[in-house]
Amino acid sequence: MTTPHSPTLRLRRLATMLRQARERAGYTTSQVATKFKWSPGKVSKMETTETKRINSGDLDKLMDLYEITDPGTRQVMQALAKDARQRGWWSRYKDVFKDHALPDFEAEASLIRTFQSQMIPGLLQTPEYMEALLKGGRYADPESIRRKVEARTARRDVLTRSNPARFRAIIDEAALRRVIGSTSVLKGQLAHLLYMAQLPNIDVQVLPFSVGSHAALCAPFTILDFPEPLDLPIVFIETASNGLFLEDPDEVEQHSATFGDVQGSALSTARSASLITDTLKSLEGTP
Repeated sequence: MTTPHSPTLRLRRLATMLRQARERAGYTTSQVATKFKWSPGKVSKMETTETKRINSGDLDKLMDLYEITDPGTRQVMQALAKDARQRGWWSRYKDVFKDHALPDFEAEASLIRTFQSQMIPGLLQTPEYMEALLKGGRYADPESIRRKVEARTARRDVLTRSNPARFRAIIDEAALRRVIGSTSVLKGQLAHLLYMAQLPNIDVQVLPFSVGSHAALCAPFTILDFPEPLDLPIVFIETASNGLFLEDPDEVEQHSATFGDVQGSALSTARSASLITDTLKSLEGTP
């Protein structure tokens, strides 16, 4: 199966290439817009991804103006524009993921780092655990919950496909002990967590209660890194309404440093597996 690509990421990459090419050619966005008799903001919107689709004809005009003559480069840029117009599998679940879909970026991430304090990370959740989480919020009809579980389950493929993303998860001990749904659901979730932690691309570390104060006493967050140098890392912070993406390099660096600090406070992967195993054993005999 072909590895899914991220339309949003391809658009960001093309926007960066266009901005860099314009700057090398010595034009301002206003000068380019005037030359082609475009609206004043059209060029800047292309370079900031406010324009979601860049048609082939406009792209050819820009490449000609910027003197991009290398056939290979032109082909790459046109391919990026084409890929940006395609829809990923998550578009079938727009009612679940809304406009800014985390799976869109996960599709091409080479490394995903996450810190979770209240629950098991989404990519490591079982369907039963997901359903129990969703039922713990405001009332939702069974069909809505089924759709959300189906969509979230599909997300997990990024860790088990033929070229999987590397995943580094730091989980607060509280998430291991919080009974979501029932003890039976939690036992199944912890067993699945131990199974996933054995995969070569996945590291699971537990932040024990004994650590006390630590660097990540803030909202849980996820950092996504990408293999292409033009695709800068981003931070995702889940909110009650949807989620927040941070792209500012300083904010990304701050979260990366925080992740590194809390990783140093967490147990090793081996000791974490032992703690998860002990927690699972402590639940034996309970319904």
